[in-house]
Amino acid sequence: MQTLNSIDYGPLAGLIGVWSGNKGKDLSPEADGTTELNEYYETIVFTEAGETSNAEEEVLSAVQYTQKVQRISSDKVIHQEVGYWLWEQGTDNVIHSLTIPRGLCVLAGGKVVTKNATVFDVEASFDSEQWPITQSVFLQKKAMTKTFKQKMTLSGDKLQYSQHMLLEIYGNSFDHNDNSSLRRQP
Repeated sequence: MQTLNSIDYGPLAGLIGVWSGNKGKDLSPEADGTTELNEYYETIVFTEAGETSNAEEEVLSAVQYTQKVQRISSDKVIHQEVGYWLWEQGTDNVIHSLTIPRGLCVLAGGKVVTKNATVFDVEASFDSEQWPITQSVFLQKKAMTKTFKQKMTLSGDKLQYSQHMLLEIYGNSFDHNDNSSLRRQP
């Protein structure tokens, strides 16, 4: 049991703090059918958000986060995200809810495994009733996110993630991949 201010954050406790890295790689589609590899740096700030209960049965611990991603080549912001990681106390169930200011919201669910490292593994899909992806009308027509999968590994002061989003964009299916490694800042 890992508590902060008498709240049991369980596996989420290790996330709390400021993380930064400059080893990110983003593979994204271009309109002409080619792909582009962008190297990026980023900062993710996780803060305590407390606990809540649903229907007086499920007790959730939450950490809130903000993520800002910038291209190494130009310092241009290419991605921003806000959201929550939730842990259902007493279980290995986790939820990742996030919003990207392009008209995209994801509610992904999955499991956390704690052995030598803490591994968070979640997924969502556009047609899922349990773990849905919601997006604007424009995105549904022009750049639809069909699936979202994320695996995040926490080991001490090192945080790594891989994220895969299946997109329907430019008339094609595309597996959009992001991978990064970050370190906790003192």
